[in-house]
Amino acid sequence: MINVKTVLRKKKLSTGTFPICLRITKDRQTKYFKTLFNATEIEWDSQAGKFNKRNQNYLQNNRLINKFQDRALKIIGELELEKDDYTLDDIEKKYRIESNPIKTNVFEFWGEIIEEMLLAGRTGNAQVNKDARHIVKLFHNSLKLTFKEVTPAFLQKFEVFLRSRGGTDGGIGVKMRAIRALYNLAIERNLVKEEFYPFKTYKVSKLKGKSPKKALTMEQVKKIVDLDLKKNPSFTNTRNYFVFSFYTRGMNFTDMMKLEWKSIDDNNIFYTRSKTKGNFMIKILPPVREILDYYQENSLGTKYVFPILLKDELTPLQLENRKHKTLQRYNKELKKIAQICGINKPLSSYVARHSYANCLKQKGVATDVISESMGHQNLAVTQAYLKELDNSVLDEASALLL
Repeated sequence: MINVKTVLRKKKLSTGTFPICLRITKDRQTKYFKTLFNATEIEWDSQAGKFNKRNQNYLQNNRLINKFQDRALKIIGELELEKDDYTLDDIEKKYRIESNPIKTNVFEFWGEIIEEMLLAGRTGNAQVNKDARHIVKLFHNSLKLTFKEVTPAFLQKFEVFLRSRGGTDGGIGVKMRAIRALYNLAIERNLVKEEFYPFKTYKVSKLKGKSPKKALTMEQVKKIVDLDLKKNPSFTNTRNYFVFSFYTRGMNFTDMMKLEWKSIDDNNIFYTRSKTKGNFMIKILPPVREILDYYQENSLGTKYVFPILLKDELTPLQLENRKHKTLQRYNKELKKIAQICGINKPLSSYVARHSYANCLKQKGVATDVISESMGHQNLAVTQAYLKELDNSVLDEASALLL
């Protein structure tokens, strides 16, 4: 007797969610297979083995989960035709693609992982891995690469190659972490033995990759708030996005993009942060009210507050493409706004969030209050966050003592 069920494993992740796995039981033995989905307990129907209506994309996510289950059932069907006494290990070998020798090729396996990410709606991660895979192919100059060939020396040479192309610690770190995650999956799926793991020697942690966080003073923020939009009408959306983010506790661009009118009442905004799944209720301050009124008067007729997603019910890939295109323009126009306002700092979408934290800090607000308002999971995160603020901000703060 064999049983296949989708379950929420009781192994809490750092995000506060739990991994969703296929649980396959045969002859009183059980194996778990990851699906790349995670969920909170309140949005999971454990009896039915699927997302409930509390999950924002429960219909689409349940369809994708069914595909993972169908894949497992297909493999079981094939094994039953091949032999009577197949085991869970046989299922794992087929499911983990070890039986196909070509999959021991790094690029082939990487392609499959990217497909799994897209299937799970993790389009951002898929794009990061596509970019990393492309540059490794360019460096290696061959489509044949095994995991055993990815040695510490290989990684060192790859780092030198990236630096010769103008790569920074941050950019190189992103690519190395993608390779490391891929290698970990390859070990997990029995494609390579752990003894060959190159990241015991090559340390990604040496690539700090974090320049000091850029943050504005309250005076600089007010310059953006007071920007004359009649003289600069093409910057209306960009200015509004920045001001809205600042006065909503540093709401990030993804959450602004997905914000719906139904999540707003007369006094508050309610939303779940995409990154941490934390729930927020934010009081609507006058600058935010002004922006909301503007978009109500100039609505595109969609369920979304901002004119970023131009129609309802987009696929995850369409969402990611739209986000990428709009964010590019947003960051480009922010730099032009900085020039107009006489702000000698490279503005980007995240500067609004950094500035919110900085301005609270300069106003003397306690770190634990800043931490809770920003949705950080613990005080240490906030302390590290504030510590990384640009030194120029601290210099300006010190000048207040004169």
